[in-house]
Amino acid sequence: MLHYRLAVKLQALQDNLRQHQKVLVAFSGGVDSTFLLKVAQDVLAENCFAITCVSVTMARSEVEDARVLGQELGLGERHFLVDSNELQQPGFASNPTDRCALCKTESMDLATPLAARLGNPVILLGTNTDDLGDYRPGIAAASKRGSRAPMVEAEMSKADVRRYSQELGLRTWDKPQLACLSSRFPYGTTITAERLSSVDRFEDGLRALGFSQLRVRFHDTIARVELVPEELPRACQPEIRDAMVALGKSVGFTYVAVDLAGFRSGSLNETPLLQISKRSALSS
Repeated sequence: MLHYRLAVKLQALQDNLRQHQKVLVAFSGGVDSTFLLKVAQDVLAENCFAITCVSVTMARSEVEDARVLGQELGLGERHFLVDSNELQQPGFASNPTDRCALCKTESMDLATPLAARLGNPVILLGTNTDDLGDYRPGIAAASKRGSRAPMVEAEMSKADVRRYSQELGLRTWDKPQLACLSSRFPYGTTITAERLSSVDRFEDGLRALGFSQLRVRFHDTIARVELVPEELPRACQPEIRDAMVALGKSVGFTYVAVDLAGFRSGSLNETPLLQISKRSALSS
């Protein structure tokens, strides 16, 4: 049984969705977009559609999981997997501080014509209120193109989404936080398909070693591994440490470093370059 406050938020989200004749959910297979798609499917049934933009910036395992989740949620042919290539967006590969805006522009360029063919459903993002506290130029870019964020409108936090997801029986309720693989690169570091693949394979290998929430940050020849604090001691066990180093070298890194500060989402937003960019944006 949901707590009254949570029940009110869920009702608000459902009422929000009922205002739309049709919706097209931007679906990555993560905690937020899976929950939004589930609720939208329950409310709108055949008038709910989903789009997954598949590119080299999306982890290979996540592409397959998104496909499977779409089937589990009953979308069938209403789930569209569309090829995307942010690397061909002018300026994206050079990794500027507004990289996420370029990515969302690419996504909206794919979603908008699909929406037109489907009878102009409203394009929905799985953004929650916690997402508003970090540097997220992509959210603003998508909003300018007409997308909506119904979970923000219903004042749902990440914790709310996980609690609702558990109540609804979604297997994604405790899924680790995910992000585009491009977020592993410091701003200004060139992004290539080969580098993205190296990071993706390294993270897959670390999960196979039993680590849960993690990031592999790319620093040229160095892979900086972020793990949740409780898993840091395990990384120091000789056999695990040796396996991590061997894995990193096998995908092209010369050195493997473990960040003692541990995992934190958006850690590369701490860089001085970004702080300068944010101050400039605020003063303009």
